[in-house]
Amino acid sequence: MLNNLMHILFVPEVTLAILAVACLMYGLFSKNNSFNKATNFATLSLLFVTVLIFFDFSTKFALFDSFFSNTQFTKFFKILTTLGAAISLIISKNYFIDSKINKFEIPTLLLFSTLGMLIMISSKNLMIMYLAIELQSLSLYVVASIKRNSIESAESGVKYFILGALSSGILLYGFSLVYGFTGHTSFEGITNSLVEIDNLPIGLIFGLVFVLVGLAFKVSAVPFHMWTPDVYEGAPTSITAFFAIVPKLAAIALIFRFCLEPFGKFYFEWTQVIFFLSIASMFLGAIAAIAQKNLKRLLAYSSIGHVGYVLIALVSVSDQGLKSASIYMFIYLVMNIAVFSIILSLKKSDAYVEKISSLSGLSKSNPVISASLAIIMLSMAGIPPFIGFFGKLYVFIAAIESQLYILAVLGVLASVISAFYYLRIIKGMYFDESDDNQTFEFTISSESKVILSVLMILITFFILYPSLLIDAVSSISL
Repeated sequence: MLNNLMHILFVPEVTLAILAVACLMYGLFSKNNSFNKATNFATLSLLFVTVLIFFDFSTKFALFDSFFSNTQFTKFFKILTTLGAAISLIISKNYFIDSKINKFEIPTLLLFSTLGMLIMISSKNLMIMYLAIELQSLSLYVVASIKRNSIESAESGVKYFILGALSSGILLYGFSLVYGFTGHTSFEGITNSLVEIDNLPIGLIFGLVFVLVGLAFKVSAVPFHMWTPDVYEGAPTSITAFFAIVPKLAAIALIFRFCLEPFGKFYFEWTQVIFFLSIASMFLGAIAAIAQKNLKRLLAYSSIGHVGYVLIALVSVSDQGLKSASIYMFIYLVMNIAVFSIILSLKKSDAYVEKISSLSGLSKSNPVISASLAIIMLSMAGIPPFIGFFGKLYVFIAAIESQLYILAVLGVLASVISAFYYLRIIKGMYFDESDDNQTFEFTISSESKVILSVLMILITFFILYPSLLIDAVSSISL
């Protein structure tokens, strides 16, 4: 009886919805330090919801069980999402205050966005999928342009909104075709309606492609990536950190589930699309980043490249692919939190560092920080013995086991190309002379310092105990 009551009362999604509204009210009626109070409340809320997910107080709420999936895969990605959101708030707090964009609406909007992501990850109905995507996106449109006195921030918000609306329209058109040919919006209903046929109708293939295009916008896969560099550059760096860290997790989980659950039997039809998206994302992310001078634009193209690598695991259509994607996204989360915790704390002449050239000479004044950033860059490039190497290794193993030799070779080539721009940052820190005599200032909160220290240990010494993560994902299945 008590167990059933706990399942009803403490559904993570319902709890987070209540806490998000409570955060709004708390910030609204707080007379002093409303941003500080709302941010602390939002962080604790996300950590509390993480605990609920971990102990499996999941989606057994009333009759909604038919709309949500509760598997090891969804549980793993929901934990990553809530942890990523909580940590991004912690590492961004000082930046918000210092940049004078400390509005209590920001943590509240990020809570609602995270709620949308949790529903995205576990949804097993097309309509729930769409509502979740819009809940996540609408909140992010606002925070992208939250810096009202900045033309770049306003521009990034408008671009994100227009292209996001376009992708939502494409997604809905795809859903309408899928519903029209199957008569169902639930994943289970779609699967059952396709059991007795061997070939998909041409109209249903079009619907499937339109849905994949809409989801490709959300993960910023090439050629639907055009919003990413501009939004990353124009938005405040703290918001860019959230964009880079959290929404990718939910979108990747959703595209995996959509392809493998209702359309798993017809993998030939959609793997061709994902194959192209993967190759295009890997190579454009690697090549376009070479010419970038802005650190945030470089990280935007880096994230596009990472999406290409993780899509290799989807093309493999295997349990190994599912596990390797889970490992890759955990490692992606770790590396991005680490790099943004440094970027959000590093100043030069009372301005936060955004240009790659501004990092010149960092090793002379801040050897520990430059060494940490160098290790993160080497890890992102996939160079052993750092953690990033293992992410790519397991993805390539999944491809080879599925006999996708060409895709694995192309992935290695793209990884070699991408190493250039990561190494360029290291070269600037250690070998380039600063054009001015301005000193670096590294102002990091004690909480962020602890997070960065833990992540640096994980990135550097993961090779000693890789089995910890491998064992954690060994039971993952859809």
